[in-house]
Amino acid sequence: MQASVKLTLFAKDTLRGLTAPKKFLLPKYFYDDRGSQIFEKIMRMPEYYLTACEYEIFSEQTDQICNAISEVNHSFELIELGPGDGLKSRLLLARLQEENVDLNYIPVDISGHALSVLKEKLKLEFPKLKINEYVGDYFQILKSPGFFNGNPKTIFFLGSNIGNFYPEEREGFLKSLSEITRSGDKLLIGFDLKKSPDILLNAYDDKQGLTRDFNMNHLIRINKELDADFEPENFEHHASYDPVSGAMNSYLVSKKEHKVFIGNLEKEIHFSKWEPVFMELSQKFAFKDIENMADNFGFEVLENFTDSKGYFADSLWVRK
Repeated sequence: MQASVKLTLFAKDTLRGLTAPKKFLLPKYFYDDRGSQIFEKIMRMPEYYLTACEYEIFSEQTDQICNAISEVNHSFELIELGPGDGLKSRLLLARLQEENVDLNYIPVDISGHALSVLKEKLKLEFPKLKINEYVGDYFQILKSPGFFNGNPKTIFFLGSNIGNFYPEEREGFLKSLSEITRSGDKLLIGFDLKKSPDILLNAYDDKQGLTRDFNMNHLIRINKELDADFEPENFEHHASYDPVSGAMNSYLVSKKEHKVFIGNLEKEIHFSKWEPVFMELSQKFAFKDIENMADNFGFEVLENFTDSKGYFADSLWVRK
């Protein structure tokens, strides 16, 4: 690799993952434009209960959630990390607009396409809503100078995104949120709860093959952006669940011994037959886990909003 070539963060993370003793790729890179489109299809699958359960929470407990996040401040910033198509948050935005809450909505997403589509929808639905969007990795944006001011804020981190972090990443993320929030600021975080392994495996290894396509798209992205020659048909998708730890793990497994050349890295990667590439952790939680996390980082759980099946929880925290 030429010393003058400056690698992107995506390139550096790809090199780090594929040269590790146990190969891995980071799930935050799933969400390029094509990946975001595939994930929108996944969210509409009946097997993928998460979206339906969280949508039930937001649609049937709209008043309770709105009252809980705006009871002290009738003027605040609503920062949403990874809003996607905004399907759930738009329910709350509608109610807050009806109540004339002075709201500045700040969506942050790694996909510029997803943000532009969301902004267009919101401008049609809520012409008076103030929107300041940010495109990029929310870890970096959270730490960027001047992103946060002294205004009261509520931060949304919905879906089951918190479960995609490794434990050390989750701790770093919550530490960052603790550092940028002030007493009285709130977090609303989505947690997928522990449940039957059969339900989980149906959701993460669906018969339509959408979760497979979602994982394979990561290889296609490397081909496109880093000039690689991955052949996705050389891999198969595999999902497994550990009911003790609550870890739902996804892999791409090499079906044969072969090599892949990544042009931008000037690096050849060797894959053994049946060698796994770790793609994603989807951690499942118990309520005690949620309570401990909040307390460890200076927050208090105000309320856990759950669906009728008890599959999912949107946990509202307040900064002590």
